[in-house]
This record gives sequence, structure tokens and C-alpha cells, in this order.
Amino acid sequence: MLFNSIDFAVFLPICFIIYWLFRKHLRLQNVWILIASYVFYGWWDWRFLFLIFFSTVVDYFVGQRLMNRKSEKGRKHLLYISVFVNIGLLGFFKYFNFFLDNFVTAFTFFGAKITHSSLNIILPVGISFYTFQTLSYTIDVYKKKLDATRDFVAFAAFVSFFPQLVAGPIERAKHLLPQFFNHRKFNKVLAKDGLRQMLWGFFKKMVIADNCAIYVNDIFNNSSDYSGSTLVLGAFLFAFQIYGDFSGYSDIAIGTSRLFGFDLMKNFNFPYFSRDIAEFWRRWHISLSTWFRDYLYIPLGGSKGSRSRIVRNVFIIFLVSGFWHGANWTFIVWGFLNALYFLPLLLTNKNRKHIHGIAEAKMFPSFREGVGMLFTFGLTVFAWIFFRADSIGHAFQIISEILSQSLFVSFEILPSGVLILILIFVIIEWFNRHREYGLEYSQTTNRVKKIGDIVLVSFVFWAVVVWHANKEVEFIYFQF
Repeated sequence: MLFNSIDFAVFLPICFIIYWLFRKHLRLQNVWILIASYVFYGWWDWRFLFLIFFSTVVDYFVGQRLMNRKSEKGRKHLLYISVFVNIGLLGFFKYFNFFLDNFVTAFTFFGAKITHSSLNIILPVGISFYTFQTLSYTIDVYKKKLDATRDFVAFAAFVSFFPQLVAGPIERAKHLLPQFFNHRKFNKVLAKDGLRQMLWGFFKKMVIADNCAIYVNDIFNNSSDYSGSTLVLGAFLFAFQIYGDFSGYSDIAIGTSRLFGFDLMKNFNFPYFSRDIAEFWRRWHISLSTWFRDYLYIPLGGSKGSRSRIVRNVFIIFLVSGFWHGANWTFIVWGFLNALYFLPLLLTNKNRKHIHGIAEAKMFPSFREGVGMLFTFGLTVFAWIFFRADSIGHAFQIISEILSQSLFVSFEILPSGVLILILIFVIIEWFNRHREYGLEYSQTTNRVKKIGDIVLVSFVFWAVVVWHANKEVEFIYFQF
């Protein structure tokens, strides 16, 4: 079920009303959340419900056994079962054909002829997200950072919680699971804030991302027909498409969760205002980057040890992150590029140079900050070319055209309306960069500011109604 669909517009109010009818019965609320989540997920293909249920059962019982098992060897075996099942399912559904095709290609290169046929495997929506979420539970129980739960309903609701099930944020069990055991009371202020964040998410998705997608798809799908200048424009528009699409989903998920009394982690923190690539990765897809940091990078040794080990760890974390996004070499190259961007900052101890907000207590950034923002954004847009391209060859074809003389010719396409919307979007985000999201309400007694807030909310609502792309467009990260 898509957030930006009529189905969800009907589903959410029904789910909300019935949920709060059970406000005095925590167990019934959890049962209802579980039922609603399975309906939400099964809306795409009910057969995948067996997959998420199987994952849930495995990790629930592994968690129980981890609490009771005393020997370290036995506990490791249990952890390996969870990792094998979860990563095994993810690997089969997402990467089987990728490895098979590359295996055959490798043997063909050396003169061997192998006949094969790829399996017609449908990628279950959200499998990359809920797999990592359940793994966080098992790993934390294994490390004794979290007690295993005996309440199967609460655990199953945690795994399948519908607002963030399909595209995150990837919640940690330590943060989200305990909330299923706390009595939840309807909070009018939180609900109002949730609705505002949902509206902002819909604006990002339906107004910014979906309108950018119209031109991005045309430019990238017909890249050989366009000049370097137009290809640069396409990469620029894709940067805002993927940001609006993915962060928009997160905003809708967080806002929806607040309607039900739940708090989800912040997943995006105005990443295009970053002054270097290290800051960008602290602001972009925070739930995934911190997951890899805590469960892969630090266990590998992190930034400790010899320089060669540090370099190895950085490349591992970014290459795995790229591969997590999809079974295509383009994502691996995208991860490799970001590792190259990040490594000099780490090796010179400048990776944490910008840990505070940009232009604090100032309206505009300094010249140095502005240059840093533009340079970082340029590096990011260049990397996005590989992320969006169909293949590595396609990406290099686009880059070669960008580096040709056609870079200096006029645009064949100039979506002035979309560019104006992007400018308005950036201005709103800039002046609200120290808040949780672009439309967050600020408590004030200033009448002018209150009127300004009403005007802003009205404009955003109007834009969603008028400027949406007139169709239900899937979120980009559904394919991951």
C-alpha cells in the first residue's frame, strides 16, 4: 500500500479510530497494530506475509534461547542461525540473479561457455529494511544490551510496524520495541505535529520528487539524445528527486507513528546543507549509516589501528552500503566513490570538523561554508549519476557527454516550474534547518510569525493538491 494512494487515505483513518478505541487495552492496541501492519504489507502481495512471519518467528525464538543459553559457543551458534536465515533470505531474493549472472560472465571471459537461465524472483518490498531491523534485535540480545521479549505479539508488531516497514527508518530494537510495552495516551499536540510532518513528507514526495521524476526519467532514459548541459540538469534534478522521495517517506512514517503514540528516529537532517561528505553521511539516511557503523564498522575496528586497516574498514562499509541498495555494479561504484570522498577527511582527522549546525545564529552561511556546501553537493550529484544510471557503461556515457563541449550549449529541456518549486523548497528548509523538519511548528507568541506559519502550511497544502504528478508513483526505495 502506497502512502500517496487512495487506499492509504481510507486505511489510515480506520486504523487510527479503531486503535484509539482500545486506548485502555495495551494488548489489544498491539494486536490491532499487528493486524493493520500485515494488511498494509499484504496489500502488495499476500504471499510475502509468510516471509516476514517466518523471519519474525526465527528471531523471536533465537532471542528466547539467547537469554537461556549460558555457554558462549552455544550463544554464537544461535546468533549465526539468525544471521544466516535473515541474510540468506535477503541474499536469495535480492542478489541470486546478480551473482549467477556475474559468475557466468566471469567464466565466459576465460573462454568457458555456460548455459543458464535466471530465476524470475520477485523482490519482496521492504525486505532490506525489516531484515536489518530484526537483526538489530538479535545482535543486541546476544551482546546483552537488550533483554529478549516473551511477548510474541509485541515483537511481531515491532518487526512489521506499518509506518516504517517498507522504507524505514530502520529502527533499533532498543528504541522502538520498549514502546510497545508502554501505555499510550492520545496526545493532541503530538498528533497535530505528526500531521504537519506527514504534510511536509507529502510535499517532498508528490510535489518535489514526482515532478522531478518526469524530467529525470526522460533525460536518463534517452541520455544519448541530450547535451552535456541537459544531462547535468538531469543529475541535479535526480538529487532532489531521491532526497524528496526518500526523506518524504521518512517524514510520513514518523508523522504517522506520532498519530499512534510512537516515536521514530530522525532519518534525514537537511543533508544538502552539509559542508563536507562526512557531515553529509551524518545527515543522510541516518538509520542505515548508524546501523552499519554500530554493527559492521566498529566491530571491524572502526578508525582504530593501522592506516591500512582504517582504509580497509572505510571501503568495506561504503561498498556494503552500496551493495545494500541493489544488485547492480552501479551501486557498488556509488559506494566506492563515497569511500574515496570520505577517506581523506578521516585520515586527516577532519571527518568531525562540522558536527554543529551550519550558520548557527546567522541567517546566511559564511563564504567558506557556502563553498563547502556547493562543493559537497557537487560531489554528491556526480555520485548520484552512477546511482541512477542503468549500468556502469551508461554512467560513463553520460559523464563523457558532460565533459564534452556540449556542456556549454543551452538546455534542450528547462522545467522552470519545477526549478522554482525546488528553490522554494530549499528556502523553506534553510530557514527551518535547526528544527526536526521543514514544517515543524515553533511555539511563539509573535502574531506575525503565527500568520506566517498559517500562510506556509496553507501554501504547502495547496501545492500538494495542485502540483502533484496526477498519479500514484512508487517510492524509489521500495526497490531496495
